[in-house]
Parts: sequence; C-alpha cells; structure tokens
Amino acid sequence: MLSVRQIMLCSVLAVVFWAVATLAVHAWPGSITGPVSGPLAFAVSLPVGWGCVRLMRRVGRLQAPQLAAGCLLVVAITTCLDGAALRFLPHVYAADERTCRLVAAWLLWGYGISGFAALAMGRSTVPVARLNQGRI
Repeated sequence: MLSVRQIMLCSVLAVVFWAVATLAVHAWPGSITGPVSGPLAFAVSLPVGWGCVRLMRRVGRLQAPQLAAGCLLVVAITTCLDGAALRFLPHVYAADERTCRLVAAWLLWGYGISGFAALAMGRSTVPVARLNQGRI
C-alpha cells in the first residue's frame, strides 16, 4: 500500500512526465512521424521508460512491492490526461490527425514499457536506501 506522501509524489511525477512528453511531441512532431525517427522513438522509449520507473522509485521512496502500485497510479493519471487532451485539445500534441494518432500509439507503447519495467524492478530485493545512496 502506498502512503499519502507516496501517492502525492507519484501524482506530481505523473503530471511532470505527461507535460514533458506533451511538450516534446508538440515541439518535435517529426520525431514520432518520420520514417526513421518514428521507429527510433519507439526504441528510445525502452531506456526512457525504465529510467522513469527508476526515478519514480527513488523520488517516491517506493519499496519493491510498492513499485507496481506506484507505476499504476502514474500510468492511470498520465493516461487520463492523454485521453482527455487527445479528445478535447488535440492541438497540444499536433496540428493534424495522423500525427495525433502516431503520438497516441507512442504514448501507449511507453506506458506499456513502463509497466513492464515496474514489474521487473518490483521483483528486485534491493532496498530503496541503497538505491538512494547511488550504489545501484
């Protein structure tokens, strides 16, 4: 179970992750739609998703058994934000429907990668105290 403090920290991280991804695709839509950069964006999502989960674990001070719950909270918040924005304010992502569709696919991919990363890291027995000391 997550503490209230952990819920708040994960919620703030979710909004930050959403804002950074939204700003990135709005500023560089070609990074998602290009014939080379599009697939590259999906590949880059692997280490980025893993890093986001590590950051969430560290900032939220989540123990391994809490990681899936923390990740689910972040994914739930960011998915709701993306769903609402894609439906009601699609221009925050891009000017055309094709780009919005490709952005949505990339976002879903990233959420899936993050979920898998949280499950894999949740199996870890490394205490958060060691993680926060930079030994891992």
